[in-house]
Amino acid sequence: TAVLSITKNLYKKVKSSDGDKLLELNKEIVKPGDLITIRLILKTENDLEFVHLKDLRASSFEPVDVISKYEWKDGLHFYRSTKDVATHFFFDTIKKGTYVLEYDVRINHSGSFIDGISTLQSMYAPEFSAHSISTKVKIE
Repeated sequence: TAVLSITKNLYKKVKSSDGDKLLELNKEIVKPGDLITIRLILKTENDLEFVHLKDLRASSFEPVDVISKYEWKDGLHFYRSTKDVATHFFFDTIKKGTYVLEYDVRINHSGSFIDGISTLQSMYAPEFSAHSISTKVKIE
């Protein structure tokens, strides 16, 4: 099995009386203006130091939160930086385990797009790396 893995899933965020619901993107019709949640699932079997995660976005996705900042989620401390093409996450340490990162984007125009891959790599030991698959996104 791989020491390091990353999975990327896309969900349509829908408001309901019960709060926000996440619906699988490939089963939903999406249109400009819809809110999409990008979920990144990181798994590591070793403790790692100085790790970079680059998450490429489809060209029709505009990030909702563009302010670069330090964040803390589920025991994972990181710096998140949003750029034109990708969102970057920088980790000083990642302890052995499974972690879920999410952020929202808004669809800004229609068409067929390929959502980019996510690449997770140790900066000290580049042989420890993983990437996700890309997803085709059809926006009506």
